[in-house]
Amino acid sequence: MQVLSLNVCVSSMNIILFEKDELDDGHVFLRDHRAKHIVKILHSTIGDSVRIGMIGGPVGTGKIVQLESKYPFLVDLLVSVSEKPVPAPAIDLLLALPRPIMLKRILSQVTALGVGKIFIINANRVEKSFWEAGILDSVEYRPHLIQGLEQAVDTRLPEILISRSFKDFAEQKLPAMAGDYRHLLLAHPGAKKSLSACIAMHGKAGRVLYAIGPEGGWVDFELEKFAHSGMHTFSVGARILKVDTAVVAIHSRISQALEQ
Repeated sequence: MQVLSLNVCVSSMNIILFEKDELDDGHVFLRDHRAKHIVKILHSTIGDSVRIGMIGGPVGTGKIVQLESKYPFLVDLLVSVSEKPVPAPAIDLLLALPRPIMLKRILSQVTALGVGKIFIINANRVEKSFWEAGILDSVEYRPHLIQGLEQAVDTRLPEILISRSFKDFAEQKLPAMAGDYRHLLLAHPGAKKSLSACIAMHGKAGRVLYAIGPEGGWVDFELEKFAHSGMHTFSVGARILKVDTAVVAIHSRISQALEQ
């Protein structure tokens, strides 16, 4: 009987997530923050069932067959997962690398909102020291993605793609993938068009890639490169927002537009 754990900080869990290799003969054995959540927050007992999902896979229920309610906590779940996860998000994010502490918040928040891919790129106004941050390692950023999934009741991890060279991304990668999207949207305070006007240009159906720049915004060279790949600049008004606020606010407005 092997007991494994996820290296995830305590968060709001509306679903208990587990890795595929944690499944042992139909059981998942928890001894970490997930077990504590079941005991202390849900106040579950033997015989109760909790919402559960396999990361990257189906969702279902886990019936508690063993429980230790005092530290060190233990919860043995008999797992039944056969439901498909929620549909894959139609929105991807292109993000100039922000401050590491801000990136942590963005990763969990945008995952909760629903995003398929997150492209993290360099830009003229990105501090070079940011690229030395540990959060860019998958071991470090993955727990923040999982927090977002736990909040949103989802199992699909966003794909993280990191490009340290702006020129390589703008001249090679972006043109190659531009055809995958109906809407290519670039947030910029000086833009003349609104977000809704940009979306209306090509109809509201289809995939969306939206780009958020660094503190201080994109420089002219970067705006020109994006324009060559068909990205349309838009403004969300006169107010200048912090990067993490802009990511959430714009994502919400795009989601609303697509739903309508």
